[in-house]
Amino acid sequence: MLDLKLIRSEPETVRTALARRGDDAGAEHLDEILELDELRRTAVTEGDELRARRNEVSRTIGELKREGKDADSLIAEMREVGARVDELESRVTASEERIQELLLNIPNMPLAEVQAGGEDANEVLRTWGTPVRHDFQARPHWELGEELGLLDLPAGSRISGSGFPVLRGAGARLQRILIDWMLEIHTDEHGYEELRVPYLVTRDALTGTGQLPKFADDSYVTQQDELWLIPTAEVPVTNLHREQLLGPDILPLRYTAYSPCFRREAGAAGKDTRGLLRVHQFDKVELVRYERPERSREALEELTGEAEVILQRLGLAYRVVRLAGEDLGFSAAMTYDLEVWAPGVERWLEVSSCSTFNDYQARRAGLRFRPGPQEKPEFVHTLNGSALALPRLLVALLETGQEEDGSIRLPPVLAERFGTDRLGA
Repeated sequence: MLDLKLIRSEPETVRTALARRGDDAGAEHLDEILELDELRRTAVTEGDELRARRNEVSRTIGELKREGKDADSLIAEMREVGARVDELESRVTASEERIQELLLNIPNMPLAEVQAGGEDANEVLRTWGTPVRHDFQARPHWELGEELGLLDLPAGSRISGSGFPVLRGAGARLQRILIDWMLEIHTDEHGYEELRVPYLVTRDALTGTGQLPKFADDSYVTQQDELWLIPTAEVPVTNLHREQLLGPDILPLRYTAYSPCFRREAGAAGKDTRGLLRVHQFDKVELVRYERPERSREALEELTGEAEVILQRLGLAYRVVRLAGEDLGFSAAMTYDLEVWAPGVERWLEVSSCSTFNDYQARRAGLRFRPGPQEKPEFVHTLNGSALALPRLLVALLETGQEEDGSIRLPPVLAERFGTDRLGA
């Protein structure tokens, strides 16, 4: 969440930043926060003064009683003071709770280099490779996958409904090989520690990373235990050190984790639903970093580069896009999307979002560190990125590697592990 002190001292700076996200509701929340904060501080000041008065008068009452003098009027006054103190404490508590509720619904402030505007203002920063244009009629992955027995969409629909694909045989094996291979690169070459995390988390965990309360309708929740299915491994990994004070020599921390991801995406009905383009359950390898504030911007470039390595070794053409303010995720301060070319559907498909959150998630999850011995604790800066998400990566591999006879040629790095360079030959 945003720093209340910053909102109090620089409200126009915050308001201007939120305007670049196109967030009118956040600006309205600022006005209410400032009003409540002023009421809260006034109530705190009056309460402190009344407590000081009560302490002083209590000593006087004690002296009067010891001297056998009448103290009834002062005792009656103190009863009124006590009632007023209770009233002020209730006002402070109510104000703080409402301020907290509002802060949880205000998105992060974008970095200065993030442009204003929506999707049409996103910037393509660089491209790698040449998008494949087959010299035959390219087919979409759902046709290729079903014909080769790699993908069974009807079975998924029978089991769980639309958006829950089934991978079969070589398709399931290919996905497993990809997951293992990506984890090995990130642990052996990029220095990440691998985690195996819970796939059900508490409301507090989802609140810590910013999915709640804003996106409750997009999430799956178990009613009996109120545990939430994770939309990404970002949630359990970022909350790994919640409410902890990390020592001065621990940062940076780098974690990678595979997990299935579950997303209702209530507002996305009827949009890009063919094949694997938009699904409710999918697999992903995630990278998460805890960094010192002075290194978080540099760390974003490093993390993005680590995700790019995967696409480069697979030989897939991709581009790096910096998202504009209105296209940013709720908690992100800046995001690079990696979009891979899929010749069958003739589109660039997002396979990774790499984001820095500054201290936004850390304030929500209580992630602090001590910069040095005896130094005042600070909030860490968190980052994460998909490296990579599997459904659209599979789309790109199938559609890029397709041959005119319907077989799929695998990149050398996968062929070596798979034991063949072609599926369906």
